[in-house]
Amino acid sequence: MPKNILIVDDSALIRSVLSGIINGDPRFRVADRAVDGLEALELIRKKTYDAVVLDINMPRMNGIELLKTLQREKIHAKIMIASTDTKEGAKITMDCLELGAMDFIHKPDNTTECRSDDFTSNFLETLAAVAESKAPDNKVFTINSMKTSTELSRLAEKHSARITGKRIVAIASSTGGPRALQSVIPLLPGKLRAPVVMVQHMPVGFTQSLAERLDNVSELKIKEAAEGDVLEDGCVYLSKGGAHMNIISHHGKSQIHYTDEPSREGVKPCANYMYESLKDSAYDEVICVVMTGMGADGTEGIKNLKAGKKVQVIAQDADTCTVYGMPKSVAAAGLTDVVVPLGEIAQEIILRVGVR
Repeated sequence: MPKNILIVDDSALIRSVLSGIINGDPRFRVADRAVDGLEALELIRKKTYDAVVLDINMPRMNGIELLKTLQREKIHAKIMIASTDTKEGAKITMDCLELGAMDFIHKPDNTTECRSDDFTSNFLETLAAVAESKAPDNKVFTINSMKTSTELSRLAEKHSARITGKRIVAIASSTGGPRALQSVIPLLPGKLRAPVVMVQHMPVGFTQSLAERLDNVSELKIKEAAEGDVLEDGCVYLSKGGAHMNIISHHGKSQIHYTDEPSREGVKPCANYMYESLKDSAYDEVICVVMTGMGADGTEGIKNLKAGKKVQVIAQDADTCTVYGMPKSVAAAGLTDVVVPLGEIAQEIILRVGVR
């Protein structure tokens, strides 16, 4: 049975174009259309949709206001942002993700581009991921809702003496990742005895904003990784969008190096490249963390990494994933050492790398 979709957009032409795209795919049907957030709110209060395609700039009630209202009223809806505001570096897109939107796509300024094969393909792929995902419960694990980073540090200190060799943490995430990362990165202590490298599937221009937001709520230093950055313990290096991040050895130091190969697993950056580059690194052990996201990115890279390096793999469990795709793929390949809920990932990392 086709999944029911609600379109929320103040442009009658755009509603028509998006309806044509959605109804042209047998997996979906447009159940309702709303001209603004207020009309959408009334519909969402009365009906359940498999996904909501939401514009941001609208009269009476805009997309941000709708998301805030849904959160306040504890209404769980699976929302995909499709707006001309989701351009490079758009702060408002990150606001939407923090308020519970699951994913986003940039809506072209003209209907000709909206009808293009590239937009149609990307739109339907994103819609499918959102429609198949679990409705968000708006729960984010913070230092106030579970063990604090200080408590985790004390726990790690008891085990640190048994941890030998140089270690690095490598995280991969996709759909639902920006919100899930808020339940992991802020809980890692600033004196973590390892650097952290991270691939979150995002287009060009968005990773800088994500890094800044995580940095503002974390003890660790988080930055969008730049070419030539030397990896340091207690720092998180987030791959920029539109390029593949690799870790190389240069003059005895581990550094960031970007390459421009085509998309792999349909994404760029791709975590497989990050994992495979660590095979020849100076690190004795790699702690791989695979979190929420559609697809299988990370599986092949970890499999190849394990052929030449000692690896431990932490996977997020199905119940706490927005989309149980990437962790499921890693688990199905028999690569995982432990599968844990989102709220326990930080502790698993700390117990494996220790603190300084």
